[in-house]
Amino acid sequence: MQLYKQLIAGMAVAALVGLSSTANAGPQGYAADGYDYARVTEVIPVYTDVQVITPTTQCRDEQVAYRAPTSPAGTVVGGLIGAAIGNNLGDHGHRGRHHSHHRGGATVAGALVGALVGNQISRANAPVHYATESRCQVVDQYSTRRELVGYDVRYRYNGQVYLTRTDHHPGDRIRVRVAVSPAP
Repeated sequence: MQLYKQLIAGMAVAALVGLSSTANAGPQGYAADGYDYARVTEVIPVYTDVQVITPTTQCRDEQVAYRAPTSPAGTVVGGLIGAAIGNNLGDHGHRGRHHSHHRGGATVAGALVGALVGNQISRANAPVHYATESRCQVVDQYSTRRELVGYDVRYRYNGQVYLTRTDHHPGDRIRVRVAVSPAP
């Protein structure tokens, strides 16, 4: 009887262990994923170079020459002289009434040419003034900036070495997902 009780107790323990392992194995006999921590052996920061364009205003001082405004006297005097010359040229060699339009055209043409010449002489003789002006332009300045994009992390778990990239420094240990399934 003693043997019978031990046999029943042993079968009950085996049934409980079998039931417990089936419940932990999850659906279709596969274990659910779990998490653990692995020891970090190396952390290498990863950078990238980013080109930055900054518009800046650059100015320089420049000396500029200005002519004083001309008075209309040169234009008027030149026009009068030109008109007189044109009138004499238009009148030269033409006698009588039917050629009077030649004199008027020559007088107007002489006045125009004389006014232009008088204006140019007046401008050429005008005093020159110098001033310093600031000339500015926008210029793009290029620079390179290094940006941290993540960390290459080497870690050891169950005797194996792994490498991953993270966006933050993991410290001395890194959380890993552990999946267990039955061997074939």
